[in-house]
Amino acid sequence: MSRLVVVSNRVALPGQSQTGGLATGLTAALAERGGLWFGWSGKTARDSGGLHEVSEGNTRYVTMDLSKADHDAYYLGFSNGALWPLLHFRLDLVDYDRSKREGYRRVNALFADKLAPLLKEDDTVWIHDYHLIPLGALLRERGIGCKIGFFLHTPMPSADLIAALPDHQRFFSTLYSYDLVGFHTQRDVDRFKAYVRLFGGGKALDGDTLEAPGGRRFQTGAFPISIDTGLIAQQARTSANKTAVRDLRNSLRGRQLAIGVDRLDYSKGLPERFSGFERYLKRHKEQRGSLTYLQIAPVSRGEVAEYKVLRSQLEQIAGHVNGTYAEADWTPIRYVNQNYTHATLTGFYRAARVGLVTPLRDGMNLVAKEYIAAQDPEDPGVLVLSILAGAADELTEALIVNPHDLDGVADAIATASTMPKPRRIERWRAMMDKLQHNDINAWRKAYLQALEAA
Repeated sequence: MSRLVVVSNRVALPGQSQTGGLATGLTAALAERGGLWFGWSGKTARDSGGLHEVSEGNTRYVTMDLSKADHDAYYLGFSNGALWPLLHFRLDLVDYDRSKREGYRRVNALFADKLAPLLKEDDTVWIHDYHLIPLGALLRERGIGCKIGFFLHTPMPSADLIAALPDHQRFFSTLYSYDLVGFHTQRDVDRFKAYVRLFGGGKALDGDTLEAPGGRRFQTGAFPISIDTGLIAQQARTSANKTAVRDLRNSLRGRQLAIGVDRLDYSKGLPERFSGFERYLKRHKEQRGSLTYLQIAPVSRGEVAEYKVLRSQLEQIAGHVNGTYAEADWTPIRYVNQNYTHATLTGFYRAARVGLVTPLRDGMNLVAKEYIAAQDPEDPGVLVLSILAGAADELTEALIVNPHDLDGVADAIATASTMPKPRRIERWRAMMDKLQHNDINAWRKAYLQALEAA
C-alpha cells in the first residue's frame, strides 16, 4: 500500500480537537497507511514559505507560513472573494480583482515548490478543495508523476456560471492534470462534465472518463462525504447530562425545540429561514407558543463586508419576529453567535424535535447528518432539509423543501412539529441506516480505492 499524502488549506495537527468529518476521516486514513499532511500553518509571517514539522506515529505534519499579503490575496481575496461565491452560484458577489487571482496562483505555486521535494514516486496524493485547484497541475510541471486526486467540497455550478469567470478555461483546465476529480453528488459530476464538454475543450467519454484537449484521460465521480456516525450517536447520548444541555431543556418549559446550526455565511440561507419561521407563525396560529427556534450561527469572516451586512440583517429579522410574536414567557427566535463544543451541539440536536437545515447551496452539509445521528431512537426528531444541499440526495426521508419557498418551509415546520412518533421513527430509521453504512470511513476508502484504480 502506497504512502498517503494529504494536502489541504489547513491541517488538523496532533493534539487539536478534531470534530469535523473531514479531519476524522483523513487522520484515520493517514494512521492506517502512514504518510504526510501538508498545508498552511494558519500563521502569517514576514515572508511566505517557512516550514514547520511535527510527527505522530507514522504521520508527518508539515505546515507552511504565508505573508499577510499572500494570505490576503490567496485566502481572503480569490479563494473566498471569488471562488466561494462562484461555486455557490452567486455571480453577483464575485470579486473580479485580477491581482488577487495572481496572488492565488502565486501561493499555489509556493505550495508546489515546498511539497514537491517531499514526495516519492509511489505516493498517493489527495488534494482538497477550492483553495488548491491548480496544485496538481503545478506538481506535474515540477515532474511529479505519482497518482494525484482532487476533491471539491463545495457544489459545482453549472457550466455557464463557471464560464463567467475571466480566464476560466486556463484556470479550470488545471483539473485535467488529476487522475481523479471527486465531488459530493452526481449532479456535481454532471455539471463538471458539461463544463468540460461545452467550454473546457475536452470530451466526456463512457462512464465517468473524461478526455482533456491534449488527449490525456482522467476520471471523475461522486463520493458523498459523511460523518463518524457511531461517535456522534455516542456523544449525543452522553451529552444529555451536560449542564448546557440540561439548561436548554429546562428553559423550554415543556415546549418543543427547532434548531439550526450554521456558520454565518450567505450560502446558508439564514434570512430566508428566519422569514420561513415567521411565515410558520402566521400560517399556523394554532401552534404559536408551542415551538422555540434556536439558531446558532458563529461569526466567520467577520471582516468581510457581505458578512457584516448579513449579521445586521439577521438581527433585524429576529428582532422584528420577536417583537411581533413574543409573549411574556416565550421568545420565538433565540439567535446566538456563540460557539459551542461539538459534544454540546450533539446534545442540543438530540433535544430538538425539528432540525432546520435549509441552505441556498451546499456541497453536502454535515449538520443534517449529525442531527440524524444524534437523535434518540425511541423518540427521534424530524429533519427539514433544503433540496439544494447535497445531503438531500441521500436523506430522502427528511422533509425536503425549497428554501426560497417560505410557505413550503412554514408548512414543513408545522408538519415536523406534529408528526406522530411511529412516522418519526420510520423516517429516522431509514436515514440512520444509510449513515451507518456510509460513514466517514466508507467515504475515504471509496475515494482512495477509485484514485488508485484510475
